[in-house]
Amino acid sequence: MEYGIIPLSLVPVRAHPSDESEMVTQLLFGEGLEVLSARAQWRHIRCLYDDYEGWIDEKQYVKTGKKILEEAQRKPAFSLEISHPVTNHTHHIPVVLGSFLPYFDGINLRIAGRPYWYNGQAYTPSDSDEPRALLEKIVLKYHYAPYLWGGRSPFGIDCSGLTQMVFKILGIALPRDARQQAEHGQEVAFASTAQSGDLAFFSNKNGDIAHVGIVLKNSRIIHAYGRVRIDRLDQQGIYNEDIQKYTHHLRIIRRIL
Repeated sequence: MEYGIIPLSLVPVRAHPSDESEMVTQLLFGEGLEVLSARAQWRHIRCLYDDYEGWIDEKQYVKTGKKILEEAQRKPAFSLEISHPVTNHTHHIPVVLGSFLPYFDGINLRIAGRPYWYNGQAYTPSDSDEPRALLEKIVLKYHYAPYLWGGRSPFGIDCSGLTQMVFKILGIALPRDARQQAEHGQEVAFASTAQSGDLAFFSNKNGDIAHVGIVLKNSRIIHAYGRVRIDRLDQQGIYNEDIQKYTHHLRIIRRIL
């Protein structure tokens, strides 16, 4: 079985082996993958972080061993900068918020045996026991990011990508899609009792969970809808004061932290 790691800022993962196929998610710098099959220059892969599957170009990852990937993730560290480079004598690679920094010691890291330096802000979840205190600071870094289907970065992100990335930085793994995320945590009975960091899920016309956001203090919610925005949350759902109407119907609230 072949394994790989991403040495680039952002790599699109597509539904089918074609540059014209829709992007279903993204892999960020430092994230690992397992190759399931090949078709010409395309590789059908499984993202090791969340088991999501799709197709990427073979030129956008480097091969590595499974044991090396596991070893690199024993004490994960993540970039806290919206964009900041990792560098060495020949490379200058901008990495985005939430990128994984393998073997990071505060300045040095390695990708597939190649050394890099990173002097931006980073967070190591194992060094903190108060993730809730940091959550709002982290999620606000995504404020005003444009909505992008399949996106996972401050330069384009979807609703479940936002929730997954924020909790990833905090050291809490969530699945990729909103309906999968809704199966995690403990149910909160009422919006009025929700706490900062809770996840609120919303259903579409068919009754299926199709949207998610992160509850903030003072009955607010931050979510990706056109852009990452902050709106009012109550028992009915999300109220958009710009257009003075509800845009999403509340289905359930789950407490992860």
